[in-house]
Amino acid sequence: LLTESRHFPGRLLQTSPPRKQASGDPGSHAVIDLDLSRYDHIAQRFAQQQLQDRDLLKGGIATRNPAFNRMIEQIETVATRSRAPMLLMGPTGAGKSQLAKRVFELKKNKHQLPGRFVEVNCATLRGDGAMSTLFGHTKGAYTGASGDRAGLLRSADKGLLFLDEIGELGADEQAMLLRALEEKRFLPVGSDREVESDFQLIAGTNRDLQDDVRQGRFREDLLARLNLWTYRLPGLAERSEDIEPNLEFELERWSREQHERVRFNVEARARYLSFATSSEATWRGNFRDLGASVVRMATLATAGRIQIDGVDAEITRLRAQWHGGNETSPLLALLGEAATALDRFDRVQLEDVVRVCQRSRSLSAAGRELFAVSRTQRASTNDADRLRKYLAKFGLDWEQVRERTVGK
Repeated sequence: LLTESRHFPGRLLQTSPPRKQASGDPGSHAVIDLDLSRYDHIAQRFAQQQLQDRDLLKGGIATRNPAFNRMIEQIETVATRSRAPMLLMGPTGAGKSQLAKRVFELKKNKHQLPGRFVEVNCATLRGDGAMSTLFGHTKGAYTGASGDRAGLLRSADKGLLFLDEIGELGADEQAMLLRALEEKRFLPVGSDREVESDFQLIAGTNRDLQDDVRQGRFREDLLARLNLWTYRLPGLAERSEDIEPNLEFELERWSREQHERVRFNVEARARYLSFATSSEATWRGNFRDLGASVVRMATLATAGRIQIDGVDAEITRLRAQWHGGNETSPLLALLGEAATALDRFDRVQLEDVVRVCQRSRSLSAAGRELFAVSRTQRASTNDADRLRKYLAKFGLDWEQVRERTVGK
């Protein structure tokens, strides 16, 4: 079964002795074709283990985004079968570091990496200390080097090294890293003797490394070495389907860490999810923003319940955080939470119309600006009436829009 399922790369060969020893017959052999249907319960165990491995990579979160789930499936396959470098791209807070740790846990569980998980943010490496931190140094290599230092690459021997923000590495460090990847050998600072380290590398970046190559900031040969398995982790705003399960995960984590059970009431949960999945929610910090948001609401909850007033206060805080003000859209003042129920198509168009109305002296003046092209193709124009009817579709009128402008 292990052979037929390709866990062992080979074929099963069965040999038999000759029927008559004195006949000179060398015997016979046959390739065995196992019928897997006879081993369904064992085959199911393999499938179940694969699902568990993917669940591990997702942190136990039942993600719903199809593209993200397909990416995790491939990462599970690659992580299980390959020790080649892996490049994780995506915005800050998208979960690159957490995914790298889970890849290590997966390989550790399968006894593929007996060593450690070593992580460093390359943006923190500056000057002479960068070389020493990565590749180590010998005593007296430079002022202040009072003893030998192994360096992170040696510490990751037989394990996994995660270099986050690898695009921040200097040119010298990039050259040394390339050699360490290709030959598993490198020179510590101040040493004449090479050292060895057999590590697997996962690199993370929020930059366009191809553009950095064109600008001369990143080595093309190093990117070619890293680019064998490249995955882009989407931001939270691109995975609106996954906000709800991640919200539950973050709340459960807070409850577990604080030893206190906190839950949303039904209305508050619906209000928060409506905002969190709307186009207004940019989630600039991605999962860090979501985690911090849950911590605030859970900490301020009374009697173990997050109420609507707590959600409203948090929404106001997030708007201010992302946009520098409590009211980022003119629609929020006019429509309130109903603005988040609009399709993005209608919302973007209506926002522009309202802004034009707020800066115009009259309904007719606003109409002339908004219908400047189409009005020239009409036999008769009544721009004010056209604009009045458009606003009415959304329960608005000119007086409401202007009143809000005067009151600002």
